[in-house]
Amino acid sequence: MNGENKSSELEKHTEALRATLKSQYHAGLAMLRETIELCPDELWFSKEHQNAYWQIAYHALFFTHAYLQRHQDDFRPWEGQQSDVQNPDCIPGPADPASTLPLIPERYTRAEVLKYWDFCDRMVDGAVDAMDLHSPESGFWRYKISKLEHQMINLRHLAHHTAQLADRLRFSQKLGVKWVGARRGKQASAAG
Repeated sequence: MNGENKSSELEKHTEALRATLKSQYHAGLAMLRETIELCPDELWFSKEHQNAYWQIAYHALFFTHAYLQRHQDDFRPWEGQQSDVQNPDCIPGPADPASTLPLIPERYTRAEVLKYWDFCDRMVDGAVDAMDLHSPESGFWRYKISKLEHQMINLRHLAHHTAQLADRLRFSQKLGVKWVGARRGKQASAAG
């Protein structure tokens, strides 16, 4: 195989990989959206768990958004983000004793989280297209892995928290979340 054919093959495989990543991001986000939409207000704001439902939903979107960037320096907060806090992702870590900022933001409403969801879903295609999926660097200092592996971790993180919320819905409300296997363009492939 000559150099041009190898380059053409690599481009073809890269584009197939991009399409797969986009599909899985949109599918994962669709399932997260359903958990947000199905959640009743009493569960959304419940303090029964260490992290409230709204915190987990926002946290999942925050890192989906952040890790879709080519590099950590490219991250720009969503316009509705409450940034004057120690943990803008809504999951409290250890408090900084030198900080006067609150640990986490004030509660986000379902409508606010759905706006953030819309923002994240709209950015997926352009963000994936802008990535160098062959880069040996993730673009994030704490992840010493390739860009592609970092995207797999991001998808797993989204799925982890979506499953966490779906389990809360099933346990407390007896509601299930529909499985979305793939989502390409305007077409969705779902199986319940």
